[in-house]
Amino acid sequence: QVQLVESGGGAVEAGGSLRLSCVASAYTNVRSCMGWSRQVPGKEREGVASIDTTLGNTIYADSVKGRFTISQDNTNNKVYLQMDSLKSEDTAMYYCATGQYNKWYGCRFIAGQYPYWGQGTQVTVSS
Repeated sequence: QVQLVESGGGAVEAGGSLRLSCVASAYTNVRSCMGWSRQVPGKEREGVASIDTTLGNTIYADSVKGRFTISQDNTNNKVYLQMDSLKSEDTAMYYCATGQYNKWYGCRFIAGQYPYWGQGTQVTVSS
């Protein structure tokens, strides 16, 4: 069982930046993915960014490309989400997730890909 703990959320004005952090409680030598997803009340959860922890390949949602950057620190089982040029529509609860690498879909956010989730950290962007 992997536990994930997020931090770094908060309130910021539009155009500002935040950096989210996530630490995983366990290390695995199986090729895996770590990702960030977000959810607004009443809407479906949206995959934002993910990273292949072995090769470092990244995937981003179109809505955040060029503004968000996912990175990792494998030594400390951490993943980060640097969020720049924030917009009011980025307001959401952000969740860290991890799962085994999928040989067909890589690290995309598909059903069942990420069985482990953190509790979330709130990001609020005011316009």
